[in-house]
Amino acid sequence: MSVPIVLAGAHECAGKHWLSFHYADELIVVERAPKARQMQRLLIKVDPDCRVSVQAPATASDEAVLRALKQRGRWIYEQLRQFRTQLAHVTPRQYISGESHYYLGKQHVLKVIEAPEAAQQVRLLRGKLEVSVRHKSPENVRKLLSDWYRARAREVFSRRLQAVMDQTLWVAGEPLLRIQTMQTQWGSCSPKGRITLNPHLVKAPRDCIDYVLLHELCHIAEHNHSERFYRLMKQVMPQWETVKRRLDEMATALLNSTT
Repeated sequence: MSVPIVLAGAHECAGKHWLSFHYADELIVVERAPKARQMQRLLIKVDPDCRVSVQAPATASDEAVLRALKQRGRWIYEQLRQFRTQLAHVTPRQYISGESHYYLGKQHVLKVIEAPEAAQQVRLLRGKLEVSVRHKSPENVRKLLSDWYRARAREVFSRRLQAVMDQTLWVAGEPLLRIQTMQTQWGSCSPKGRITLNPHLVKAPRDCIDYVLLHELCHIAEHNHSERFYRLMKQVMPQWETVKRRLDEMATALLNSTT
């Protein structure tokens, strides 16, 4: 991510629009991202890689958006501090025996077996992710695990989608479901109602998967983060904020690294 060195205020750099303000001892730099259609409220995001962005109505001035950002300054500052703490305690995956990998919210120890004559496969056995490869190399293990996670994701997401559909009476039929790796999103919903989910989400607990599915199903009724959207979320998952917070806290471990 290229972030400009700026003083507090509004700036253009690298074709993007940046806002910045001081909180405590830190200059917080925020990208003013393109707004969603008919957006009526401010949406602030702090991603696990410590990128901060804001979407706001086109009619809102930079000064008004900065005032709103400063009002949420403590929350943004604490989110950044939390994600930096997580990043300080993770290391890149090496795809070797003994590593810890997540599946449905639980950690499983990776066991790599070199078996030149056997079929290459991944099996979940007694709390271990057992990967059999013809030639033991990190890239071989990574590829097999990635394919395994994607296959399990399609199966689990389809099953959970059917399970939560009863709560979303405004959805006429089961939406099309696509699996696609994304860097900073768990899911998205197209204007035509197609739902895209990140295969890494299958590493999260089931209630977190349900939260993302319900979030995207609510977007079928209300494509923006409007008051109506949040009313729908509260209706279908009263505890959604608690579940979202837990998913956010796990994001670094699920998406990027291993503890």
